[in-house]
This record gives sequence, C-alpha cells and structure tokens, in this order.
Amino acid sequence: MDADSINRKVRRQHAIESTWRYVLLIITAFIMIYPIIWLFGASFKTNAEIFGSINFWPQHFDWTSYVKGWKTGTQYSFTTYFINSFKIVIPKVIFTLISCTLTAYAFTRFDFPGKNILFSIVIATLFLPAVVTRIPLYIMWRNLHLLDSYVPLIAGSVFAQEPFFVFMLVQFMRGIPKEYDEAAVMDGANPLQILGRVLVPMMKPALLTVVLFQFIWSMNDFLTPLIYLSSVSKFPVAIALKLATDATSGFVPWNQTIAMSLIALVPSLILFFSASRNFVEGMSAGGLKG
Repeated sequence: MDADSINRKVRRQHAIESTWRYVLLIITAFIMIYPIIWLFGASFKTNAEIFGSINFWPQHFDWTSYVKGWKTGTQYSFTTYFINSFKIVIPKVIFTLISCTLTAYAFTRFDFPGKNILFSIVIATLFLPAVVTRIPLYIMWRNLHLLDSYVPLIAGSVFAQEPFFVFMLVQFMRGIPKEYDEAAVMDGANPLQILGRVLVPMMKPALLTVVLFQFIWSMNDFLTPLIYLSSVSKFPVAIALKLATDATSGFVPWNQTIAMSLIALVPSLILFFSASRNFVEGMSAGGLKG
C-alpha cells in the first residue's frame, strides 16, 4: 500500500471519528437544551394543553400568558420584582469583586503573621454548610433591626464571604509573575496602583467568572430573601415566581409562571453568552501562559 492510500485511509478514519463526535455532541446538547425548548413552547399553551400534550410546540401561539404573567396577581407587576432583584444582585456583584480581589491580593502578594493559617481557615469554610450559620445570622440581623431590608442579603459580600471566589482569584493571581509588580514599584507605583493598573487587567477572565457566578447565584437565590424579607413590595423575582404558583387558590396559571420563568432566565443567559469565552479561561485559573 502506497503512502497516498495510507494518507487517504487516515483522513477517512479521522473524518468518521469527527462525524461521530459531532453527532454525539449535538445529541447531548439537544438533551440538555430540551427543557428550555419545552418551556418556551409551554409558555404559549393553555394549562390544559400543557398537561394534555407531550409536544413542545403549541397548537396556537398565545401571548396572553406573558401579558397576564407580567401583571401578576398582586398589586405589583414583575417590573417591581425585577428592579428588586437588581437592587440585590448588582451591589452583591460589585462588593464581591472588590472584597474578594483585595483578599486574594493580600494572600498572594503580602507576607504577614498567620497568613497560611488564615488562608486555610478561609478554604475550610468552603466545606461549612450554609444552614449552620443561618440561625446565628438571622438573630444578629434581628438584633440590629435590619430585617425586611436588603442589608442582610448584601452585607456578606462586602467582607469577602465567598471563599470559592477568593480561592479562584488566589490561584489565578499566583500565575501572574511578580516581575510585573517589581517593574511597577520601580516606576513608583504603590500597592493599590499595582493591583488596579497591573494585576486587574490581567485578571479579566477570572473577574468575569466571579461576576457570572455571583450574578446567577444571586438571581436564583430563593431561601435567603425568603428568610429576611417580609414585604411583598421588596420581593425579588425568585419569590415572585413562587407567589404565582400558590396552590391555595385552587388554580395555578402554569403557562404564566413558565412565561415569567423564561423572562427571568434572560439576564443570566445574556451575561453567560457574552462572557462565555472568558468564563472558560477564568475557570481554568491558570494565570499567564509563558
């Protein structure tokens, strides 16, 4: 068998392997995205059609579920609930970025007594169940008379209360050579200038990953706002969706709830696809590759 035949055989084998690989990926992607497709179709169905048909495509497109769902059954529309969600999410994202970046900077670029012990304690809190701190925190905020406010939902992010983000940023920052810091010092930069002008631009993938995770987690958080908030006018979207599925009335407008659930997914999806490339780089947390 000559070299050309061997090359054709190898190329044919690679083509077959690539075809099967893409077929498998397409099937897997369809299985994973099918719930979203079904939700989209169900949002245009009536309640009877949702439970009476397994087809994801509706017989007739009806936008009524979106209109009525947005108005909700309360005195507030979903506009209020979305604004409330952003009142919680945006400060949490900003404070988490600042506090976790400063904490990671201290652990990677400064030497101080007990540094390794403190870092070990921070990492150990990754394994601490949130339910353990739920009651003490509630009692603390109650004694401070800050229940039914957004302070208990946001305050933790001011103090880098996210060990996962601290760990990820530490790992990423360790991959950035300290020669950059030394060059900046020779140019007269102080520690904050080194962080802001040298390190932060290099940490863009990791920082965008922090933004993405914190945004999605905060938007989807149901239990924490339920514990601290009691006024309907302050509820975020996650609790508003639960109000729409209250079965005590005897009738649940599932098509309206599904429609609002889809709308609630839109901000997270937009953010994810906008930062997907940097998200992968940030999760690798490998710093600079030389």
